[in-house]
Amino acid sequence: MALKANPIWGCAKTPHFHKGLPDLVPNRCRFGLDLRVLNKWECTCVGVLAQTHRAITPVEDDRPYTPDVQSSEANERSQDSQSSGFHKDLNLLPKPLSIMELSSSPDDGTKVRVAYQGLPGAYSEAAARKAYPKCETVPCDQFEAAFKAVELWLVDKAVLPIENSVGGSIHRNYDLLLRHRLHIVGEVQLVVNHCLLGLPGVLKEELKRVFSHPQALAQCEMTLSNLGIVRISADDTAGAAQMVASIGERDTGAVASAQAAEIYGLDILAEKIQDDDDNVTRFLILAREPIIAGTDRPYKTSIVFTLEEGPGMLFKALAVFALRDINLTKIESRPQRKRPLRVVDDSNKGSAKYFDYLFYIDFEASMADPRAQFALGHLQEFATFLRVLGCYPMDTTL
Repeated sequence: MALKANPIWGCAKTPHFHKGLPDLVPNRCRFGLDLRVLNKWECTCVGVLAQTHRAITPVEDDRPYTPDVQSSEANERSQDSQSSGFHKDLNLLPKPLSIMELSSSPDDGTKVRVAYQGLPGAYSEAAARKAYPKCETVPCDQFEAAFKAVELWLVDKAVLPIENSVGGSIHRNYDLLLRHRLHIVGEVQLVVNHCLLGLPGVLKEELKRVFSHPQALAQCEMTLSNLGIVRISADDTAGAAQMVASIGERDTGAVASAQAAEIYGLDILAEKIQDDDDNVTRFLILAREPIIAGTDRPYKTSIVFTLEEGPGMLFKALAVFALRDINLTKIESRPQRKRPLRVVDDSNKGSAKYFDYLFYIDFEASMADPRAQFALGHLQEFATFLRVLGCYPMDTTL
């Protein structure tokens, strides 16, 4: 089907753009502008919308990542463990993929395979099923393993948390977005309802300690403090529920989802124990290829960029969106891990050191919208690095 309005793909090669900017100008560009409108630009890739002859500083974290995959036959042998009578056999659950032990698995093509971090019953799995109700979910033990699973074609998509309305941003995933070459193709907003879980027949007053993810424990601080329960951190909420089922001690509970209680044979001792009822986690859907942006529905675009040191530089960067009436929904700063300090030579006072930051921004506009195209072209005039992480439909449902 031919597009006749605003072409999204294509770029004319411009050799001087390739210097020091491998990510923004690959052999084929992913987004573009209408050359009939903006014929003064030779390259229509969003990352380099405006021509410039000054040197562009690459971001050192933004480099190709070569996965080191080690197949292990030991993973194919399930370990025998005796399960107690009150909960289900935990060996029947899918085993999470690990970073060092990823191995190919057959895919009959009938379902979308979606990776998530955690164990079955995690909130990330619920987010994956909200996005793809008939998908086959694949648990991973770490966030980076989910990124790699997509890159290695073991799964089709990954659904990972990026921010929570109470706990704030998940910084690890912001860093991984820059390190890996995946594209944001969607988002999922999930209402989080924490439950207090325990062994069958146990009352909540009997609990002396609970396991859960640190953010889940923080979000239920008042309830747990009133019960006088000691809080112990775990890797994820579903893992905490599995731990309680495995330990089998009546004074030990977990903060997790109702789905986790069903999977691991636990009782729900209390529901909605979070301190704030408006507890929503936003997840990103990641894929190997970007989607073609449209204007038929509300879209959101995510970008990352760096700026030179100087007065008003961040103000100028944000002003390019305000001037075009584009709403910003998120701004996050992260240090450049390989180059955290920038040394600036001042002839009057000698050299000065500044923290060097990356800025992540989400704004409500499609890359098919000329406003977004002109805004990024304007931003490129003074940004030393600019990358579009994805343009995707907004999730307006809870």
